[in-house]
Amino acid sequence: MEQFVIPKEQVKKILLIKLRGIGDVVCSTIVLDNLREDFPNAQIDFLTEKPSSYGLKGLPQINNVLIFNRKSLTERIKLAWQVRKSKYNLVIDFFCNPSSAQITFFSGSKIRIGFPLRGRKYAYNYFGPKERSKWHNAILHLKVLEKFGLTTKLEKLHYSLDKNSELFAKEYFSKTFKESDFVVGICPTGSWASKKCDAKKFAEIAKLVIQKYNAKILILWGKGDEEDGEKLFNILKDKSVYAPPTSILEMAALISGCKFLIANDSGPMHISTALGTPVLSIHGPTAPHLQGPFGDNHEWINLPELDCIICNLLECPRKHECFLELPNERIMDKIEKLINKNNLLSA
Repeated sequence: MEQFVIPKEQVKKILLIKLRGIGDVVCSTIVLDNLREDFPNAQIDFLTEKPSSYGLKGLPQINNVLIFNRKSLTERIKLAWQVRKSKYNLVIDFFCNPSSAQITFFSGSKIRIGFPLRGRKYAYNYFGPKERSKWHNAILHLKVLEKFGLTTKLEKLHYSLDKNSELFAKEYFSKTFKESDFVVGICPTGSWASKKCDAKKFAEIAKLVIQKYNAKILILWGKGDEEDGEKLFNILKDKSVYAPPTSILEMAALISGCKFLIANDSGPMHISTALGTPVLSIHGPTAPHLQGPFGDNHEWINLPELDCIICNLLECPRKHECFLELPNERIMDKIEKLINKNNLLSA
């Protein structure tokens, strides 16, 4: 059967759908430059949830950002009608949960693309790759475009900072650090309990980085993550700086001011890659080759010899050996590699 190729000349309005996690949405931005290459004059809208929307709103590749409110049935119905009235020629659902499938189906678009998941196939008339675990999360989005004859040569993630957030970070750094300081960010947060490296291990890493590179440690945290940040700060105390409460964009701006970031598999880790700040991600239950930092400027580490590594469990039934038993020597080797390949000591 001949593969369907999207007729570019017929596509004037495009809707991209990616709900939930900030990191997943950041990875999906890899399609934007490619779609703009194929559809320079088309309207490209992006449907996501509010926390993920902030880094999209200033991107020049996107015309409109639509917000999905999963807590309000009324708002969801209004959104579905808004999408239908917009008469999109092409809808690509990169998320494919029951809600996004319903919106895609109700859009009435003649080209509705999603993944062939059980119970949701009704919503789409064209399907992305069946084997989704073959590629990094970002590349998977390009594989969807590739299947339908679209451009996939541009591999850049995007995250937009507003001027107020950039000014906030600039003023914070100027009053907190010297211009010559080697500032390293540590973000101990994570959406799953099992993805969070223990504060004790982060503290060990921080002390070694301070000792070897005379670094200044900036502990970053977001709304709802106060406990994670406080645990680490209570261990490091005056060996670290505890960032003030921030919005998502303000935290992203602080990340952009660091030499590099050490983080769990989390939204801030992916934001860091999109902003161009080198990152070392520490992985336990998730697969770094699928969900790790995207791009050659970054590094990841896990404990491959552990029998339960990449368990994908939301809660650890053991004692977090995947983090606590990670040899510090291996971690420091990764950090040295990260610093050297990005020339951070001479920057």
